[in-house]
Amino acid sequence: MSSPPPGPTADFATKPVLVGQKVALRPFTEDDAAEMAVILEDEEVRGFTGGSNSTAFDEQRLRDWYGSRSAQPDRLDLAVVDRADDSLVGEVVLYEWDEPNRSCAFRTLLGPRGRNRGLGTEAARLIVGHAFERLGLHRVSLGVYAFNPRARRAYEKVGFIAEGVEREALWHDGAWADAVMMSLLDREWAAHRGHP
Repeated sequence: MSSPPPGPTADFATKPVLVGQKVALRPFTEDDAAEMAVILEDEEVRGFTGGSNSTAFDEQRLRDWYGSRSAQPDRLDLAVVDRADDSLVGEVVLYEWDEPNRSCAFRTLLGPRGRNRGLGTEAARLIVGHAFERLGLHRVSLGVYAFNPRARRAYEKVGFIAEGVEREALWHDGAWADAVMMSLLDREWAAHRGHP
């Protein structure tokens, strides 16, 4: 049985700073917990991520979580910072690293101050570009709920392609909702660099 073609060895332990025109992505610190608590409590964030509207986030638990992100060798969690005012507006995450197959999953969330200005699209381009160009991944995948067309459009702008549907994957707002599965491959990224 043959192995996939070799690529650069992914180094998820190194937490980079990635800078674009509108956003910077940087490692989290425990001091980010208070602002992330506000973002995570946002009704739209909770709905689009499948979160329960009845669960409160304990600040100490969030301090522990965000304070430990830089120590995780198998995932990459970065804060999304609006360069216009240096404010924390959300997060991007590469996780579920499958080293033999050079793949991982991707997710992002933005709070109210980060929406409708192209910040999410640029943040996605930065982190996905890092995944392919620096980590040597072959495939990055994600799931987006069907009731979140804004996120799906942002992912399509970066080059993600819908490849299937998980039918009725989430009970949301009194009805079952589908999850659309999307992916992007290294050769596709090389052809368009996040601008298909």
